[in-house]
Amino acid sequence: MYHRNKGLVPLLGVLLMTSACNDSSKSDGLVVLPGGGTPTPTASPTPPAEADPTRVLWGDLHLHTAWSFDAFVFTTTATPDDAFNFAKGAPLAHPAGGVYQLDRPLDFLAVTDHSEFVGVVNEAADPSNPLSTVAVAANLLNPNPLVSGQAFLAMGAAIRAGNKDYFTPERAASDQASADTWTRTVNIANRQNDPGKFTALIAYEWTGAQNGGEIHRNVIYRGDTGPLPFTSMDSNRPEDLWNFLEGNRQSGRNVLAIPHNPNISNGEMFGTTDSFGKKMTAAYVATRSRNEPVVEITQTKGTSEAHPSLSPNDEFANFELMETFPGSTTPITKFAGGYVRDALKTGLAMQDGDGFNPYRFGVIGGTDSHLSMSPVIEKNYFGTTGNRDGTAQLRMDCTYCATGSDFRKFSSSGLTAVWAGENTRAGVFDALHRKETYATTGPRMQVRFFGGLDMWNIPVGNSGWVARAYRAGVPMGGTLGRLPLGRAPAFALWALKDPDGANLDRIQIVKIWVKRGVTHEAVFDVALGGQRKRAPGTGKPEPVGNTVDAAQATYTNTIGAAMLASNWTDPTFDPDVAAAYYVRVLEIPTPRWSTYDSARLGRAVPADLPVSIQERAFTSAIWYDPTRR
Repeated sequence: MYHRNKGLVPLLGVLLMTSACNDSSKSDGLVVLPGGGTPTPTASPTPPAEADPTRVLWGDLHLHTAWSFDAFVFTTTATPDDAFNFAKGAPLAHPAGGVYQLDRPLDFLAVTDHSEFVGVVNEAADPSNPLSTVAVAANLLNPNPLVSGQAFLAMGAAIRAGNKDYFTPERAASDQASADTWTRTVNIANRQNDPGKFTALIAYEWTGAQNGGEIHRNVIYRGDTGPLPFTSMDSNRPEDLWNFLEGNRQSGRNVLAIPHNPNISNGEMFGTTDSFGKKMTAAYVATRSRNEPVVEITQTKGTSEAHPSLSPNDEFANFELMETFPGSTTPITKFAGGYVRDALKTGLAMQDGDGFNPYRFGVIGGTDSHLSMSPVIEKNYFGTTGNRDGTAQLRMDCTYCATGSDFRKFSSSGLTAVWAGENTRAGVFDALHRKETYATTGPRMQVRFFGGLDMWNIPVGNSGWVARAYRAGVPMGGTLGRLPLGRAPAFALWALKDPDGANLDRIQIVKIWVKRGVTHEAVFDVALGGQRKRAPGTGKPEPVGNTVDAAQATYTNTIGAAMLASNWTDPTFDPDVAAAYYVRVLEIPTPRWSTYDSARLGRAVPADLPVSIQERAFTSAIWYDPTRR
């Protein structure tokens, strides 16, 4: 969690089956197999001691500093050095006031400043730099947020239009500033990297846009070098970015790209054609999959797991949704092609029809903070855009909504968890590459997910169970091939609460499959916290309850469980049908950051904001592919 220091005042401190054409709601998702038993949740405050080949590492793969043009406009002055130091536990001043510090440092960080005009705007703030004489610089640096906000939007439009001459007549100075800034970025990351203790990744953001939606990617390097970044002004097409990364790989630099904020892509992130509108080919899919093994599923600008319009029977799909495009009051109305679960459906449908799947990816989280520090703790949320939303009053009154965003709808999210053998660049990168990753909306709950034939016999939660699970099957991100006749895959699931956070409500498995051209989804509650009954006939569990006191912004850990575990097998399994399974873990209800802010300000929570939320984790999927032997 975060705390303010240096004498500053401390901050307040089911079974659900959903399918378009399949009614299986009478199954409870808990299956008894010969030799096994009905899976029962277990509870313990600490994980078992075991010889574990991997351990969980926590990090942020999406963070901006003053070297991003927009962050500097938002009055952020902290550098990548400051960002890495903050991630390691050092205090850092907020541009809107106050000093913040992590109580629990991160294990890794990627500083992903925008490649477009990287370092240019903060260089223009230096009166001795020729960039300071460019007319547009005066508006970008204007202390009035209404003026600088409009200039920021204009600059964003110039970037989307591919206007490299935005800082004319000082184009040469602009290019030189970007090149020098990138050199400093690489040098800082290499200096801050501390193998075995902290991983500083070399990275940047490619800020592409297409057909009214954002198709941004974060580029992450495995090693200690990286060429001058590719920008959306070089090309707005992801295919050209991938070609650039392929060239990097051929020159010995291992690299990957992470699509982020698919929820604001206007359906462009997960389509069925390439960026030219042409039908995807096997070669296109291979290139995309090679370059983009994981996708960002949650961050401050909303969660991209599922949308109620696409998953109408999922009672937990309506979570921290972004309602308008950033910097605009225009509502987002195109959801298909913009959410992870929908993409998994699309990929399986394409596999069923064309024989290839472009969306067999894992998931990660990031904050997209423009402050050089990660805002992921609800009770100590400090915003994400500098002096626009840096205090409770600014956030709740939206006083400086100069860019058109309603900052009350922003989220306090998210983190990446990787299961890695070591805390090094290789360890973190390779976990991303093999998709042994999951994301949380902020809490540091530990989650394990394995699939295989013999997972039913794995004593989940007991000493040595993880090593046995690795030997018996595949972890999250893996693929199971065709199984012996009459056998169904079994899964081992385990979740441990954040030691500083809330108890767990439940573990769910979300299944996606396609049969005869029709996509289906199902959500199974496989482990429940507390002594809860299921409704006769439907098997739907009782709600976990809600202990949140809105006026005091408090909750109690008197419901739920500290740890949940289960063995589970799919009651709807068809050996001839490809499927994807991922885990969603829900905490009990806790106050949203806006509830804490309302309490600080002595106000009632606004009617259009939730009083409480259920923080959650999402794992990378395990795929079943009957074409694999």
